[in-house]
Amino acid sequence: MIDTKTHGIIDYVTGALLIIAPYLFGFANGGVQQWLPQLLGAMIIVMSLMTKYELSAAKVIPLKAHLSVDVLGGVLLAASPWLFGFADAVWWPHLLVGLMEIVVALMTKRDRPQRL
Repeated sequence: MIDTKTHGIIDYVTGALLIIAPYLFGFANGGVQQWLPQLLGAMIIVMSLMTKYELSAAKVIPLKAHLSVDVLGGVLLAASPWLFGFADAVWWPHLLVGLMEIVVALMTKRDRPQRL
């Protein structure tokens, strides 16, 4: 199981990676393959800043809701190359990070941390 503090660190790193990935991996062409991971990355960071866990600023989003959104975002990201028709250009970053988001969310302890 992943504790909530570790989950928070993973969130911020993943969010930043998704924002810069199109430039790192050469798919910054202005299309959905670029803006979808960037949008999801920004949403991960904003949601992390507002989740009720150790690395949050606002602590308003329940952890269970956060984890549910992580799973849904991971599914969307993983399926996006085929869903939006760009799998012939790039697929592996979307699939790998999407699957990682799902696994991390499912492996995170869902009980509330003792001290915020």
